[in-house]
Amino acid sequence: MNTIKDLITSIENNIIDIRRTLHRNPELSNEEHHTSSLVKEKLSEFGIEWQDGFAQHGVLGIIKGDLPGGTVALRADMDALPIQETNDHEWVSENPGKMHACGHDAHTAMLLGAGYALQNMKKEISGTVLLIFQPAEENSPHGGSKPMMDDGVFDEYTPDVIYGQHVWPSLPVGQVGIRDREMMGASDRFKVTIRGKGGHASMPHDGNDALIITNQVISSLQTIVSRSVNPLHSAVVTIGKIEGGYGYNVIPDQVTFEGTVRTFNPDIKQLVKKRFHTIIEQTADAFEGTAEVEYLDGYPATINTPEWAQQARSTAKNLLGEDASPSLDPALAGEDFSRYLLQYPGAFIWLGTQIEDSENQKPLHDPGFKLNEKALPIGSQYLVQVALDTLLTLSKKEEK
Repeated sequence: MNTIKDLITSIENNIIDIRRTLHRNPELSNEEHHTSSLVKEKLSEFGIEWQDGFAQHGVLGIIKGDLPGGTVALRADMDALPIQETNDHEWVSENPGKMHACGHDAHTAMLLGAGYALQNMKKEISGTVLLIFQPAEENSPHGGSKPMMDDGVFDEYTPDVIYGQHVWPSLPVGQVGIRDREMMGASDRFKVTIRGKGGHASMPHDGNDALIITNQVISSLQTIVSRSVNPLHSAVVTIGKIEGGYGYNVIPDQVTFEGTVRTFNPDIKQLVKKRFHTIIEQTADAFEGTAEVEYLDGYPATINTPEWAQQARSTAKNLLGEDASPSLDPALAGEDFSRYLLQYPGAFIWLGTQIEDSENQKPLHDPGFKLNEKALPIGSQYLVQVALDTLLTLSKKEEK
């Protein structure tokens, strides 16, 4: 561990500089040209073999140890969000309307730092470590993980285990969040258009108010969770946007609303989806209106493999102390890493990045989001250690 720490310490300023460079120059999903170029430049500088051509801007770094063994993959996402940053630090976004408000700049920098250390430890590595730099994580429901796999990112080297790490502002620096199974939720989205008949506000009997129909539909949708889902399971139906109407004295003929459905259990997801369609169609029909539903199945739930979640937790405690991996609840936010876990065993991990002024910590996806850069070398060191520990476990299993 001292060797790993020394290697990460020697490159710590570089990790921070990479993160700040990426933060100044955020690129949205499927636009990560400069980010991808920087990744390839750094991999080459560190002497790490790489391949590209996956999901447009995806990059695969390959570190083959001098000793035989299994294959472990480490993934970082690279894209930013369409958010106007409100911070005033020196490395604030220079691209209007774009911001690394979810920490993907840190993910990329930490994985590059981990790659540097692993490359310098090749003689001691039993197996292969893959560094996955993935675009378009924020592009739900399409994402970048499936296109990368479709483009053959694992055709030559197939991971026995895969890990993803995400900054987590509610956890203090030095803590790591790991659950044995559910980590993140399935993230479906929808857009519904309710149509009635327009008219003059003073003569409602001549029209069919689409706002009234929409009101009934939205109220009824809230009964899905409260009356159709077992209280011991988790589900959320949220309406985030409503558009409709022309003026104070006009009965609208059309209203559109958008929102999201979040679940963990696939059976609950299907139950909510079925009830969602039934309620909308029947409620609109009852009020003599019509409904057009666009329902997009988003990322599946992120479900860790218990064996490798426990491995990741053991690494965290050995590296950071017995209190480094507290018990915590899952989150219903969506994550494209889930699609890797449908194909390969592994675990998704939250890295504590809470700022010292914790009362003013902004959440992920907030225009004022900040992270504590003291966590960056910890994240790099952890990625190295969990990769090595996992390769050791794979070797022991192979010997049996």
